[in-house]
Amino acid sequence: MAVTRAGSSAVTSDPQVLRYAAFSDDPAGGNPAGVVPDAAGLDDAAMLGIAARLGYSETAFLTPPPEGLGGAPGRSFTIRYFSPLTEVSFCGHATIASAVALAERIGPGDLVFATPAGVVPVAVGAADGVLRATLTSVEPAVREAASPDLDEALAALGWARADLDPELPPRIAFAGAHHLILAAATRERLADLDYDFDRLSALMRRLGLTTLHLVWRERGNSDGHVFHVRDPFPVGGVVEDPATGAAAAAFGAYVRELGLVATPATLTLHQGHDLGRPGLLTVELRAGDPRSHVSGTATAIPDDAV
Repeated sequence: MAVTRAGSSAVTSDPQVLRYAAFSDDPAGGNPAGVVPDAAGLDDAAMLGIAARLGYSETAFLTPPPEGLGGAPGRSFTIRYFSPLTEVSFCGHATIASAVALAERIGPGDLVFATPAGVVPVAVGAADGVLRATLTSVEPAVREAASPDLDEALAALGWARADLDPELPPRIAFAGAHHLILAAATRERLADLDYDFDRLSALMRRLGLTTLHLVWRERGNSDGHVFHVRDPFPVGGVVEDPATGAAAAAFGAYVRELGLVATPATLTLHQGHDLGRPGLLTVELRAGDPRSHVSGTATAIPDDAV
């Protein structure tokens, strides 16, 4: 199968590959994702090859839904996610990108995705001509990180325990994929990210982690609901993910588990600024619902941006 970098938002002639920036209304912001709206007939090797040649942190591949998934006719899909190196169980930004790409073609409304991690509903609405998608995560879980694993993660990052915010203890959180959450004590510590790629990748593979979710909490006027975040993603062959919806969903579970905010609440996550690709993610925590609801926009990436 020939894969090129040409075409109007298509990277292959067969199948069609769309390119979207998720969690931004600017193609130069947010996190780029590939979306293959009809991946029927592609095997794992073909999907991995497309994802690797596209080079984004993830590409989503859509096929018909499994029997009994539910949802309105024509609005339910099976979705799989591939990084340049491997398949991942769940990817939030590629889900948001896929939902917006579909809504542009079949209209806003409710979608249902059967992901490797479970069923993920997505609602897409339009306001002032802008499409905004909200995914509902699978059931989350949060657990403590073992002290030796934490020490190894900090060593790979070049951080010390004194660099951590004592009010936000390290945890491993899951809402479709596993993420080690580490909170920096200062914005300067978060900004200065220069880690040992191979060492961190080895630890993450051993622990089954998709990213490290590094956060810094704004205080003062934000009432503790605003965070700046970064996500190293060496297991996917990517130094850093610019906007990470799966980690945002897991972080919502973390915030709820630790009682950092009272529900209902909406968290605002700023990501990608240190990479020059600013993105904005919101995480809604609803009373009586343990799942995270992650929202954002997405926009097509034009030819001349490739």
